[in-house]
Amino acid sequence: MKAGVVVGKLLRALVGLVLVWVGYMGFFTFSALFVEYPVVSTHTGIPPWPRGAFHVHTDRSDGIGTAKDVAVAAKAAGLQFVVMTDHNDFTLREPVFLEGVLLVPGVEISTRYGHLVALGLRAPLEGERAKQEGVRAVEVAGGLSVLAHPVQQRNPWKDPEGALRAQGFEQYSADTFFRDAVRHPFSRLLPALGAYLVNPVHGVMTLVTPQPETTEKLLELSHDRSKVVLCSNDAHGRPRYEDVFRSLAMYLPPAALPAPLSSEPRAAADQVLQALASGQAICAFRALGEPMGFAVEGPVTARREAQVGDVLRVRLPPHPPGRVRVEVRGAGRVLQDGTSVELTAEGPVLIEAWVLAPGRFFGSEWKPWIAPGLVRVLPRGSGI
Repeated sequence: MKAGVVVGKLLRALVGLVLVWVGYMGFFTFSALFVEYPVVSTHTGIPPWPRGAFHVHTDRSDGIGTAKDVAVAAKAAGLQFVVMTDHNDFTLREPVFLEGVLLVPGVEISTRYGHLVALGLRAPLEGERAKQEGVRAVEVAGGLSVLAHPVQQRNPWKDPEGALRAQGFEQYSADTFFRDAVRHPFSRLLPALGAYLVNPVHGVMTLVTPQPETTEKLLELSHDRSKVVLCSNDAHGRPRYEDVFRSLAMYLPPAALPAPLSSEPRAAADQVLQALASGQAICAFRALGEPMGFAVEGPVTARREAQVGDVLRVRLPPHPPGRVRVEVRGAGRVLQDGTSVELTAEGPVLIEAWVLAPGRFFGSEWKPWIAPGLVRVLPRGSGI
């Protein structure tokens, strides 16, 4: 067979393959035209809680935007604060209000064990020492250590002792969602890309899937001491900062932030960091609906502790019948009424609200919506 004929056949095959891919994506582009957010009405009558993005990168590391670009996007998305975490940016920086948005400095350290976010540093980190020592170096510098995307094939956390010592844990990570989608191009990545062309938020939300392995690791590491649970935007500018900010945020309800944010940057940053570290902050996939009105009620202390046998009630924001359910993992179970949770054993329990959300193609699938962090269950009669 002549070389020209072979080349021609290969080119036709390549064109055919591209057309198949484009056509496949086109199904999801078309369906995304009919998807609307939020799924749950946001008219709760409760004043909005301060909300912000945690774990954001700029052009100081591998992000594509400047700090101002991030602030502009955050303002457009209705955020009040952004926690900046450029890779290995060990220069201690001052918080600042930019475009009316509070930028809180932090750093994501590429340690030999995996990636670690450090917040609230009171002393400078020595770069090489931080990369070698990880959690211990952050402790010495007076900061809060958070395991970044700890259960991930590309960058998992590999130090068991450090995992136990770390104070925080990223339960849901936009970076992990994306990398999971890359491993499943036909079922996740291409549908998300197709949807993103006409409905960017739906494109981002198409990447969101339950994370059972991450949840199990969180519960395992919190058996003796609860982790501070955070959700990570891990935004780099692709997808656009604003689209990621409109999809996911950390909220500071009154239990976490009892006073309004200060107008002085340092004081305001301290308020945000203390609220995030308190265990009372709430993660929400805000594209699905705002979380105001959500609460876990009952005999739960300010330290989020309760006792075996206690029954907690989950108060949900107003929602359409059959569209929201309570999910429980760990030391508890949902009772027949669907909103009461009986604490059945010692250890951590994770209580979340899930929503029947738009699926990839004219369908629906259950997705996590509101994640308030852990409740620690202690023995009956422990006197908490």
